[in-house]
Amino acid sequence: MLSAGLLLAGMGTPPARAEQPAAALQARYVALQDQLSHNAYRRPLFLDSTEAKDGLKGDLFVVIDHPFATVSQALQVMEHWADILILHLNVKGCRVVSRPAGRTLLVSIGRKNDEPLDQAYPVSFGYRVAAAQADYLHILLHADTGPMGSRNYEIALEAVPLKAGRTFIHLAYSYDYGLAARLAMKGYLATIGSDKVGFSATASPPGGAAVLVNGVRGVVERNTMRYYLAIEAFLGALAVPAADQLEKRLHDWFAATEQFPVQLHELDEAVYLAMKRKEVRQQPSGPDPSG
Repeated sequence: MLSAGLLLAGMGTPPARAEQPAAALQARYVALQDQLSHNAYRRPLFLDSTEAKDGLKGDLFVVIDHPFATVSQALQVMEHWADILILHLNVKGCRVVSRPAGRTLLVSIGRKNDEPLDQAYPVSFGYRVAAAQADYLHILLHADTGPMGSRNYEIALEAVPLKAGRTFIHLAYSYDYGLAARLAMKGYLATIGSDKVGFSATASPPGGAAVLVNGVRGVVERNTMRYYLAIEAFLGALAVPAADQLEKRLHDWFAATEQFPVQLHELDEAVYLAMKRKEVRQQPSGPDPSG
């Protein structure tokens, strides 16, 4: 029988343990110090995007002025994500529904302008708290299918605490698309979306303005930013009485998007507020009829 020493010698050096998610996100915070400190966002934020053959992903990293305990407690409540997502222009409705497979977020996707709820496309997002620790939070929202043959929608949020009552967040938004979705996107980018840009710079000529990404990367970056600003608006409204929180969320989200008018301006404030108030009032109550 081999001795323990010979057995270990024969096995070689044990493989290093994979870095824990909290430590990995903290390390990412350290690695991004330059980008967080020097950018055009007027806040400690870094946004990037990637385009694969059949999919898109936006990654946003940001330091927010909310304690980790507040962030973790608020974002672990599934109903709060309905309050967050409906701030987005294209979300016509969002509520928690109970189905045989479990509770889901039923998100109705439509046009940026006022549109009847029954004309929007329903997307069912599964919701999971993947990790909720004293120093790490991981939330996953996933939908198998979306409008026009798109699929594998995912909104993933990670968070870790920082000093001075702040929190470092990584928000990832991604989806895959098939032929129908690709053709629809091509049509959009060739017409009303032809002058739209994202946030990442593809080039910075000496003495000239940065050249910003456009096309499908611009689309995913704009929506990733919109979802992040919705999270910020939700967290910021927690400090006011519950009866006033909706109005504060709406005003704060619109004001935040207007800080980036080139990328995010779509509607006048009065039009946005009237549309969203109407959409919130029209949210059905009771069980989901399609379930």
